[in-house]
Amino acid sequence: MNQLQFRTLFMLYENRDGKLSRNNLKDRLKVPAGRLDTVLSNLQEAGLADSKCQITESGIHALEPFKVKNAVIMAAGMSTRFAPLSYEKPKALLKVKGEILIEREIRQLQEAGITDITVVVGYMKEKLFYLADKFGVSIVVNEDYYRYNNPSSLILVADKLDNTYICSSDDYFVNNVFEPFVYRSYYAAVYSPGKTDEYCLTTDRNGRIEKVSFGGTDAWYMLGHAYFSRSFSKRFVRILKAEYDSQETRSQLWENLYARYISDLSLYIRKYSDDDIKEFDSLEELRYFDKSYIENADSKVFTNICNALHCQESDISDIYPISAGLTNASFFFSCCGRKYVYRHPGVGTEVYINRKAEALAMSIAQELKLDNTFICMDKDEGWKLSYFIENARTMDYHNEDEVSKALGLVRKLHKSGRSTPYSFHIWDEIRKFEETIARMGRSGFNDMEEMHDDIVKVMHFADADNVKPCLCHCDCYDPNFLIDSSGNMNLIDWEYSGMADPATDIGTFLACSDYDMEKADQTIAVYLQHVPDVKELRHYIAYAAILSYYWFVWALYQDSVGKNVGSYLYQWYRCTKAYSKRALELYQNEKSAEGKAQ
Repeated sequence: MNQLQFRTLFMLYENRDGKLSRNNLKDRLKVPAGRLDTVLSNLQEAGLADSKCQITESGIHALEPFKVKNAVIMAAGMSTRFAPLSYEKPKALLKVKGEILIEREIRQLQEAGITDITVVVGYMKEKLFYLADKFGVSIVVNEDYYRYNNPSSLILVADKLDNTYICSSDDYFVNNVFEPFVYRSYYAAVYSPGKTDEYCLTTDRNGRIEKVSFGGTDAWYMLGHAYFSRSFSKRFVRILKAEYDSQETRSQLWENLYARYISDLSLYIRKYSDDDIKEFDSLEELRYFDKSYIENADSKVFTNICNALHCQESDISDIYPISAGLTNASFFFSCCGRKYVYRHPGVGTEVYINRKAEALAMSIAQELKLDNTFICMDKDEGWKLSYFIENARTMDYHNEDEVSKALGLVRKLHKSGRSTPYSFHIWDEIRKFEETIARMGRSGFNDMEEMHDDIVKVMHFADADNVKPCLCHCDCYDPNFLIDSSGNMNLIDWEYSGMADPATDIGTFLACSDYDMEKADQTIAVYLQHVPDVKELRHYIAYAAILSYYWFVWALYQDSVGKNVGSYLYQWYRCTKAYSKRALELYQNEKSAEGKAQ
């Protein structure tokens, strides 16, 4: 059956009540009357339609191979671009023009006769469980949602892929795009007049997609749903299973995998107007489509901002996420002529960050003029509001003036005499991460035990120095020293702060640098404002080892929960070994010298 025969037969199927005239049929199919007569004649000869243009039982049976069996709705992702609403609930649960996105999509599928619907959930999954009872859908949980891309959802439902709609939970279809019968595999597309960074499509004259380009101009691009035919599903599942263990496949979209195997996987373009399919990549886009979001986004985050700045929701604009942090989610926004950053605590950070300690330390830092960006923070919930620094840059480890200024801020904190009831016990923090990564199976490598044992020895020596604790930042590395266009420096991000050995801050400063030992000694001297004696030097080198190890096990934990720390993991591994070796030599040499003197 060719495509026109299918479309005609499907239209007759929809016209089982006989209300559609031949002229109506011609207009809807957009074919000349003579060609329609030929198609109808062929269908009648095959026994698929009768002389009154009614579909026969044989015709209904002929449509069976094209019948949509099911649908998969992917709703596992975090939608990080949709700050701040995605901080509080999955994007699928946004209410657009009075309807919840995913509920509208499920209803549209069901209206098209598709009742076998699977929803793959992950991020805030418990908030989507109710869909099973309300709509009779199946729920599949993707536990890898935070570290892998949507192939991790499709691999879980690979056995369900047949004649299947593949949907995103956050698409809004103005009119119902779903049908009970589909001729061939396709991907929905809309046209971009001008430049776009979407996945653009090049097709042959029959509409088969021949190439997917990442970005383009005046092009049709992927937007909305896709449809997998049974034959396409078989080929795609075979490729997905063969490629799934590769990092490239798991870290990218399933569309990237399709593009790599495009010669083996036939998808056709299905063109829609941009008035038919809506995808909201930001709150600003949603506000443009649904004006109610200008005044009321139904967001606690917005309530926090309005209470802190004494503004209205309509005053908040120009929102975009900032991805600089390793442990939290933050977004930029404008309000009443000023620019701000809102910090939202990352999931799971309550395990290792004391927000009450952070809030108190930030207030002290503000009073000491160490951090002039700080506005306010909720010590219970952990959110924070700060001024945005225009054209800011971070400290350069190889700019001596900037390093001196940074260490001056650290020294000012240490010498301030200010204290809090909260302590940062480095060994307790290390043990906490060691135990966690051991449970996750990330501590079983050749020299982990040796590294641990060396740090225990170093810690024993350093503790015996009996250095009085003071208020420390405990995360002193270049991104946390922010410099404005006038050269003013702020020490930001006080999450780890507490009472600790002052060498804690210098240890982190060195651990995160690319300094050799000579430069490390010079840096310690800059902080102390004098050349360190042997006892001072060994103590600060010891803490460089201890903090390198702390950040190493911290990084292993972050990596195990899908947060990539990049090259720092290896850097802290190397620094742990180098600083441990030197610290032990310094302590043991002095111990040996003391023994000889006796």
